[in-house]
Amino acid sequence: MDTMRAPFLLIVALCSAFATSLYSESLSTKPDPMTNNQTKVDTATFGAGCFWCVEAVFQRVSGVTSVVSGYTGGHTKYPTYQDVTTGSTGHAEVAQITFDPSIVTFSELLDIFWMTHDPTTLNRQGNDVGTQYRSAIFYHNDMQKAEAERSKKLADASGEWKESIVTEISPLDKFYVAEDYHQNYYNLNKYQPYCQFVINPKLEKFKKQFSDKIKN
Repeated sequence: MDTMRAPFLLIVALCSAFATSLYSESLSTKPDPMTNNQTKVDTATFGAGCFWCVEAVFQRVSGVTSVVSGYTGGHTKYPTYQDVTTGSTGHAEVAQITFDPSIVTFSELLDIFWMTHDPTTLNRQGNDVGTQYRSAIFYHNDMQKAEAERSKKLADASGEWKESIVTEISPLDKFYVAEDYHQNYYNLNKYQPYCQFVINPKLEKFKKQFSDKIKN
């Protein structure tokens, strides 16, 4: 784990020790087709290193209605953050994104996914090292699987990266919501060093390359 994250994780963990909701499990293989206002929504689940980064980027995408940080892709039931950081549970840190496909499509979310992390580094993003930081797309249905595979081939052939893309494409099994202190992390901690030096550059890249996709 990046050494810049450690002291702040300890502080926020202690501050949130009173929280009563710890971990919730979602099978998430089929998104809720309707919201209360009858707007159709869909769900995507991406791993691209630290979930604080992924959450911060996709919270700013027009058409995204919610982003939840969590864990998936492992074998341990109800994993804690401490479990996942050991790399022994098999889980990846991910963000689960609920979006309105009439505003932003799954394909467009994939475009943002590729360009806001390095999909060629195996089990790491920058100084965050371990299988929990792997690049991964966890598809919810066959349509997402096909689109993810097509998008990966196009990205790999684009010449954007010198090395080959190593992103995992796997079916979503169980999604576990991360602890409360991980949720909405960047928005609540913008001036902490990790946010300033790691997340801010990703947000600037997103804003520069996807200016037409930024929320008002």
